[in-house]
Amino acid sequence: MKQLRPAVLAGTFAVAAVLSWAAARLWNAYGTLPGVPLAAPVVLAAIAVVLLATALSLRARLKAQRDRRPGAKGVEPLMAARALVFGQASALVAALVAGMYGGVGVFLLMDSLDVPARRDQAWYAGFSVLAGAAVVAAALFLEHVLKLPEDDDEAPAAPATV
Repeated sequence: MKQLRPAVLAGTFAVAAVLSWAAARLWNAYGTLPGVPLAAPVVLAAIAVVLLATALSLRARLKAQRDRRPGAKGVEPLMAARALVFGQASALVAALVAGMYGGVGVFLLMDSLDVPARRDQAWYAGFSVLAGAAVVAAALFLEHVLKLPEDDDEAPAAPATV
């Protein structure tokens, strides 16, 4: 499985932010812009906590296994693969969602902060971006924890056949 690249996540965030900013401008011109839900940053923060807890748990179990502690519970490869896929998928979705809320937040900051409801929506959008960044950071940490060590042994060259 390929490693996540921060450039891909940043690009996803940037494209989503620009598109959602343009969509928010267009939507506001033709009607009322839908609000940013209060649950958005809460859900993203909960996902970040789950990813961080998983990473810390797996790191402790892998360290105990490497140190050959008696009674150490190992990590099953399938469980590690599932955790890795969950982390990578969460990071990609969080970058997309944070970009969406970032674009809407920028529109709200530029448009009208004098309306209290719009100001609250801008705060929710900002917290959503921060929580999305926390998900990405936790997912990258999980990926770092689960990275396999490089093989240091070099296989001897095969003898030449005549």
